Amino acid sequence: MLLRGAMPNSYTFPFLLKSCAKAGLTHEGKQIHSHVLKLGLESDAFVHTSLISIGQMNEAKQLFEDIPVRDAVSWNAMIAGYSECGQFEEAIETFRGMQKVNVMPNESTMVTVLSACPPSGSVELGKWMHRWIEDHGVGSNTRLVNALIDMYSKCGDVEIARGLFDGMSQKDVVSWNVMIGGYSHMNCYKEALVLFREMLKSNVEPNDVTFLNVLPSCACLCALDLGKWIHTYINRNFKSSTNTALYTSLIDMYAKCGNVEAAEQVFNGMKCKSLSSWNAMISGLAVHGEVEKALGFFSRMVNEGLEPDDITFVGVLSACNHAGSLELARSYFSSMIQDYRISPKLQHYGCVIDLMGKNGLFDEAEALIESMNVKPDGAIWGSLLEACRAHGKVELGETFARHLFELEPDNPGAYVLLSNIYAKAGRWDDVARIRTKLNDKGMKKVPGSTSVEVDSVVHEFLVGDKTHPQSKDIYMMLDEIDRLLEMAGFVPDTTEVLYDMDEEWKECALSHHSEKLAIAYGLISTKPRTTIRIAKNLRVCRNCHSATKLISKIFNREIIARDRNRFHHFRDGNCSCKDCW
Repeated sequence: MLLRGAMPNSYTFPFLLKSCAKAGLTHEGKQIHSHVLKLGLESDAFVHTSLISIGQMNEAKQLFEDIPVRDAVSWNAMIAGYSECGQFEEAIETFRGMQKVNVMPNESTMVTVLSACPPSGSVELGKWMHRWIEDHGVGSNTRLVNALIDMYSKCGDVEIARGLFDGMSQKDVVSWNVMIGGYSHMNCYKEALVLFREMLKSNVEPNDVTFLNVLPSCACLCALDLGKWIHTYINRNFKSSTNTALYTSLIDMYAKCGNVEAAEQVFNGMKCKSLSSWNAMISGLAVHGEVEKALGFFSRMVNEGLEPDDITFVGVLSACNHAGSLELARSYFSSMIQDYRISPKLQHYGCVIDLMGKNGLFDEAEALIESMNVKPDGAIWGSLLEACRAHGKVELGETFARHLFELEPDNPGAYVLLSNIYAKAGRWDDVARIRTKLNDKGMKKVPGSTSVEVDSVVHEFLVGDKTHPQSKDIYMMLDEIDRLLEMAGFVPDTTEVLYDMDEEWKECALSHHSEKLAIAYGLISTKPRTTIRIAKNLRVCRNCHSATKLISKIFNREIIARDRNRFHHFRDGNCSCKDCW
C-alpha cells in the first residue's frame, strides 16, 4: 500500500495494530506507531485504543492516560492487556476505575473481568458481576454465561457452575468445554468424563480444547479405553493439526494410564516436539521406573539443542528417585545448578531429600534443608516422616511431625503418618492419643480408593466397599483370591495395620483394601490373560504389594498399578519397582 503511494488513514491503523498484537510483533507495532505520529492520527480514539494493545503495559498506561475521551473500548483494551500479561489485580483495579467514571461495561468487559476473578481471588466481584448480568437482562447471553461458569468453576463452586450450565437453553462447544474443564480443575474427574459422554450424545462436535480438558481426567482415572478413542478421533479429524499441546496431552495420558509404550509412539510420531513434549516423555518414563530410558531421552533432548528447564529436572530427579540412586540424583542436581544455572525449587530438593531419607541419611537431609533458599513444604517433611516409619525412628519422626503440624495443621495425613510410626513400634497408647486428636479436630483420614476401567467405564472402590452392583461376585472372587494366596504360602503382613487388634481381624482388614477389590472386579470382568490396570489415590501398602505380586503369578495376569508415588508393573510374581517405592 505504501509502495503504491496510497495514503493510510484512521481506518487502516487499527487493523494493522490488531495484527501486530495478535502476532506478538511489538517491534513492528512501534514502527507503525511512528507512522501514526507522522500522520498526526495519534488523537484519533480508535487508533489510540489500538496502540494500547501493542505496547508494554507501562507504555500502554501512558497512552491510555493521554486519550482525551476514554470509552468502553479503550478501558477494555487496558483491562485485557493487564489480564493477558498475568497482572490480574491490575485488571480488576482498572475495571473499578472504569466504574468510578461511570463508563458502562459491555460484553467484552464482563468476559475479561470474569476471567481475571479466579486468579486474583476476587470471588465477591465475580458474584457481583453475576447479579449485574441478571439485573441488566443479559442472563441468556451464551458468552456471558460461559464466562460465569468458568469463573465459578475455577473459584471452586462447581455446583453453581453446573446449575448455570443446566439452565442454558442454548449450549455451544465453549459451554461444554468450560464445564468439563471446571470439573477437571476441581479434580472431579469422573464428573468430567460423564459430562463429556453427554456432550457426544448431544451431537456437539468436540474441538481441541475439549480434549485438552478431558485427557487429564482420563489420565487421573486410568481411563485408557476412552483415551485411546480420543486418540483415534484426533488422528481422524485433526490430521493436519500441528497442535503440539494436544499430542503432549496424549503422551501424558498414555504414560499415566500405564501404557508408556503408546506414549513413546505418540512422541516419536510428532513432527514438532516442544520442550513440554520432552518433559512429558521423561516424566512418564520416570514414574514407570524406566530410569535408563528417561535419562537417555534427557541426553537426546540436550543433544538436539533444547535447553532443559526446571520441569525437565523434576522428571530427571524423579527418575533417580524411583531408581533409588542417590549418587545419580546428586550428580544431576549439581549439573542443574552449575551447568544450566537453574535455581532449585521445592520439587528438586524434595527428590534429593526423599532419597536421603530412604537411605537413612537423616543428618544429610537436615543439612540440605538448612541450606535451602526456600522453606521446606509439607511434602518434604512428609517424606522424611515416611522414612522415619521405614527406619523405625520414633523420636526423629516426632520432630518432623511437629514441623508438618505447624505447616499444615488441618492435614490429617500428618497425624496418620505419626500414628503409623507409633503402630509399627507397638506404642498403641500413642496411636489412640493421635486418633483422639483427629476426632477432636473433626479430621478424617483420606479414604483409600482404587479405580479400574472395564469396557470404557471407570469403577471406583473404597476400602470394604459393598456398594457395587456386582458386590456379591466381587467378594466371592476375593475369597477365592485369599484361598489361592494361602495355598501358595502367602502370609499377610499385618505390621502396617494401625489398630491394636487380633491378628485374624488384621488379616481381614487387609483383604478388603480397595486395590484388592478393584483387582477382584477386574478378574471377573475381563478375559483371561487381559492386563488389569488400576489407580490408587494413596501409596500402596506392603501387604497389598506382596499379595499383588503373587496374584499376577497365580492368575497369569499382568497388573499395572499406579499409586500416589509411581507405577508398579506386576508380572509373574515380580514387580518393576524391585520392592523399592
